[in-house]
Amino acid sequence: MNWMLLVQIFGINLVYIMLNTIRTLLTMKGYRKSAVCLSVMEVTIYTLGLSMVMAYLSNPVYLVAYALGFGVGVYCGMLIEDWMALGYSVVQIFSQNADHTLPNALRERGYGVTVQPGYGRDGDRLILTVLTPRSNEGNLRRTIDEIDNKAFYISYDARYIHGGFWTKRVNPPKIEEYVEKDMQAEEIVVDEIPDKDTYLEEATESLQDKDE
Repeated sequence: MNWMLLVQIFGINLVYIMLNTIRTLLTMKGYRKSAVCLSVMEVTIYTLGLSMVMAYLSNPVYLVAYALGFGVGVYCGMLIEDWMALGYSVVQIFSQNADHTLPNALRERGYGVTVQPGYGRDGDRLILTVLTPRSNEGNLRRTIDEIDNKAFYISYDARYIHGGFWTKRVNPPKIEEYVEKDMQAEEIVVDEIPDKDTYLEEATESLQDKDE
C-alpha cells in the first residue's frame, strides 16, 4: 500500500467536497460569480481524484480514504462558510414585554427593527423583525438575552435585500461600535420605557409637535 497515494486521494476529495459545499451555499445565497469560479476548480479536482481512485479500486483502503475525504470535506466546507459569514440574517423575536424597551435598545445599536403587535396564550406580545449582518448574529443574540432573557427568537438567511427601511437603517459601523462597548461592559444597560401606553402617548405627542 502506497501511503503517499492514500494521503493524496484523501486530500483531493477533501478539497473537492469542501469547494462543492461552499459553492452550493454561495449559489443558494445568490453569489453567482463566486459560485461559477469555484465550480471550475471543483470539477477539475473531482476529475483528478476520481481517476486516481478508479485506477486502484482493487484495494478497498483507497476507496475508504476517498469516502473519508468526502465526509471531512463537507464538515470543513460548512466551517469555512460559517467563518466567512456572508450576507445578512433576519431574526424574528417574540417578546413578552409589551413596552418598546427591546426595539429601542436594538435601534440605538444600529439594527433595523420592525415592530408588530401580537397576542399569545398569556397576553400581548411584540413581534420584532431585525436585520443583521451574519457576522454579527451571535452578538445580536447576546444582546437580546441580556435585555429580555425570556424572548423567543428564530433566524433565517436573507437572500435578497432591496430598498426601503432595511437598507437605510442597518448601520454596521454603529453595530460594531456598540458590540465593543457591550464586550467591555459587565452588563448591558438600556433606558426602559414603563409600559406600552406611555410609549404610545409620547409617540403621539412627538407627531403633534412635528405637525405644528
